[in-house]
Parts: sequence; structure tokens; C-alpha cells
Amino acid sequence: MNWTSIIAIYSLFWVLSAFLVLPFGIRTADEDGAEKVRGQADSAPTNFRPRRIAIRATILAAVLFGLYYANYVNGWLMPEDVNLFGQPPGYEDPAD
Repeated sequence: MNWTSIIAIYSLFWVLSAFLVLPFGIRTADEDGAEKVRGQADSAPTNFRPRRIAIRATILAAVLFGLYYANYVNGWLMPEDVNLFGQPPGYEDPAD
């Protein structure tokens, strides 16, 4: 696998991970007992910490990419293994 592919795939995993970890640990003004600013949404966080989210996303992306790369090297799960619909009618397997 090329290093550019590794960077691209890891980046995709990182963005996905950032969206996955974003809602955890967030508290609203109602939960914290803080005063709301005029025009503030009820769901707006009072303790948003982007550094913590980036660290969590980086760790999760590294784990997910590690699993992806191990599968890429070892071939545990291939596209042929995930055939949910079966063979189409009239299909003849070229291996036969």
C-alpha cells in the first residue's frame, strides 16, 4: 500500500471518528446550571473541548486504521465474503 493511500484512508477514518466522538462528554447549559446567552440554542454545549475531541478521534482512527490495515494484509474479510444478495440468475462461476 502506498504511503499516500495510507494518509488518505487514515484521514477518512479520522473524520469519521471525530463525528463519532463529538457528542460524548458534552454538557448543555441546563445540565451545568449555567446561564444562557440570548439567542443560544438549548442544545449548545457549555464545555466544548476541541483538543480532547481531537485526541479521542486520533486514538479511535488509529485503532480503526490498524484493523483495516491488518485486514488488508491478511485478507480476513474480502468483498466476495460480503455477498448479501447471492448469485444473480444465470450466473456461471468462472472457477467451475
